[in-house]
Amino acid sequence: MTKHPLEKWSNVVGGKHSRWVTIAIWIALVIFLASIFPQVNSVENFSGDDLPDDVMSREAAALIDEQFASDAGIPLLIVWYKEAGLEITDLQGIQGLYKQLAAKPLEAQATLPPLHELPAEALFSMVSENGKSIVTPIFFEDIVNSNILKPNLETLTTMTESEFGSNPYATNLEENVLHARFSGPVGILVDATNLFKSADFKLMTATVILILVLLIAIYRSPLLSIIPIIVVSIAFLVVSPLLGWFAESGWIEKDAQAISIMIVLLFGAGTDYCLFLITRYRDILFEESNKFLALGRAMRESADAIAMSALTVVIGLATLGLADFGSFQRFAVPFSFGVLLTSIAVLTLLPAILSVLGRGAFWPFIPRTPDMAKAQAAVKNKPYKEVKPNHRFMKKVGDFVSGKPWLVIVVTGAILIGLALVSTQIKFSYDLLSSFPEDMPSREGFTLIEENFTPGELAPVKVLVDTNGADVDISDELKALPYVASVSNMRTGETNANLQLYEVDLDKNPYSNEAMDDVEHMKKQLPALLEKVGIKNASTSFWIGGETSTQLDTKEVQYGDEKLIQPVMIVIIFIVLVVYLRAIITSVHLMVTVIVSFFAALGAGWLILTTFFGAEAIASAIPLYSFVFIIALGNDYNIFMISDIWKNRKKGIAHREAVARGVASTGSVITSAGLILAGTFAVLATLPIQILVQFGVITAVGVLLDTFIVRPLLVPALITVIGRYSFWPGKLWKAE
Repeated sequence: MTKHPLEKWSNVVGGKHSRWVTIAIWIALVIFLASIFPQVNSVENFSGDDLPDDVMSREAAALIDEQFASDAGIPLLIVWYKEAGLEITDLQGIQGLYKQLAAKPLEAQATLPPLHELPAEALFSMVSENGKSIVTPIFFEDIVNSNILKPNLETLTTMTESEFGSNPYATNLEENVLHARFSGPVGILVDATNLFKSADFKLMTATVILILVLLIAIYRSPLLSIIPIIVVSIAFLVVSPLLGWFAESGWIEKDAQAISIMIVLLFGAGTDYCLFLITRYRDILFEESNKFLALGRAMRESADAIAMSALTVVIGLATLGLADFGSFQRFAVPFSFGVLLTSIAVLTLLPAILSVLGRGAFWPFIPRTPDMAKAQAAVKNKPYKEVKPNHRFMKKVGDFVSGKPWLVIVVTGAILIGLALVSTQIKFSYDLLSSFPEDMPSREGFTLIEENFTPGELAPVKVLVDTNGADVDISDELKALPYVASVSNMRTGETNANLQLYEVDLDKNPYSNEAMDDVEHMKKQLPALLEKVGIKNASTSFWIGGETSTQLDTKEVQYGDEKLIQPVMIVIIFIVLVVYLRAIITSVHLMVTVIVSFFAALGAGWLILTTFFGAEAIASAIPLYSFVFIIALGNDYNIFMISDIWKNRKKGIAHREAVARGVASTGSVITSAGLILAGTFAVLATLPIQILVQFGVITAVGVLLDTFIVRPLLVPALITVIGRYSFWPGKLWKAE
């Protein structure tokens, strides 16, 4: 009898002699790649712009750099604050620090304001109106990175401490002393780099510990608990240097946030794939005495489902590469490439390890055939106990679902739709800094600026106008806008006198959603305003820049990415399902159920985040990130269960019984896998980075909804109701 191709593959990677070759190849890969390529976390993090060059805020920034350039460099803002009010001695200390910096510049220091050359009294003009705060800048060359900036801040701290006799950067803001905080682009960059570096180690440690604990609790086998971690760890040690090579070569841009999430994804999804094969192997060992034959059968019955599950995830995550928003783009390669290599490890390295360990992998609960169990009992002079049937609880669930499908559909549908409706109440934030911890120094500095200076001064809106030769000044017209607090003196371009720059302070926090609405109104009002003063081609003769405009462009670009990526991903995964299942109707309802599950996860996640985490809004990037993961991973489990239902029907088992058995045989492993995957994403909630907390909570909820509602209840209930048409147009739909 001809062996199935997957059984032949099992012999190739897990045969008596080839298993050692497979293990040796993976270990050699780890050593070789680590010796020639950098680990991805050692590569400098991308610190550029997320927006494409053709959006208005970016075009405005380019014109400002060209026509109004100060050649100052990247600013570090030192925010000084004293609750009782700054005194002359405080300002003299600041001048002393700047005198040191002038005499002994920091590495890559580009420009230094001559504060030390001014009379100390003159600095009072720079102090906030309440007299409590002053912001002083230091500019660095554009090419520097955190590897240079971090030591600079440490040196600057030492210089400050020598000047003031104490360290104002390490103070508690509640104390009535002089405080200082590093903020601005440089301060945020260094803080973010430190935050993600520490987060990666904590994340990996917490993820591994969680997986170990869950596996031991579920399977009660110490060795079995370690095997998936070994396989995924080896895969990660191959993925990391390859991604480091890609980043170092300029093929991808390394994103610390993406790497943090990738670690969770690989350990969560990789462990799941391992469990699918391990569980099937264990079940077959109760029937087959030869461990090699048992492994071959396990591969034949599960490897195709694992491969197709991984393929849906790889394709789904790769669609992020279609995005215009840089952060979305930077996630595509690490996620899809990481899952691809991890799935290859599961289908090669894992069979080799299982082949070596055999039944010993499941100690102390070793699976034996009835004959082996009887022989073992005789050796120990104990009575033989018949092995209880596997999956007894999930068999009851399968019988219930296939017996009362309409009840299941109505109840589960009501739960999911109810939660999905809650998602319409979500509020979004486009302020990146708000996702960082409140006690992060650069955010504390930003908060001090926000509390002590006029709101609009935080980040003026920069209006550029091309007068096309007209002699005009629109300062008064801009001041007349209801949301404008003040307008700076108009400046003209260095080489283009027709180009004018107005810095507009809004009457509210420029990082708020309300300020974004104001800028959107300004975009609509400016054409009429410019036409009124005689500027031709008014609709194409202005640009709006600044932080608020950037946030507005971020909102529009992200929305455009959602409109593109979400339907493309749905269509591609639908095609994959149709090709694999050869069943159009089932593929349709699988996509519908996971889409409803996604919106339900958003709603449930919003309730959790607002109730237990005090969130007032979630990061604007969360919906697309969560969509990609929940849709891809949701179909992951569905493929594994449905492939079993299909195999049951091919064996001639009646439709309802095939559904019940499919739920029973896959229920335990998928429930275990779902708990592990949800747990790994929930680990993100322990980090101090709000966007990762929010993403972790919503994705974990989505996985749990799929694990306990969609996959074991709703999907099989729908297949039961649809009956044989579930298989249309495949061969099975004709069978009774």
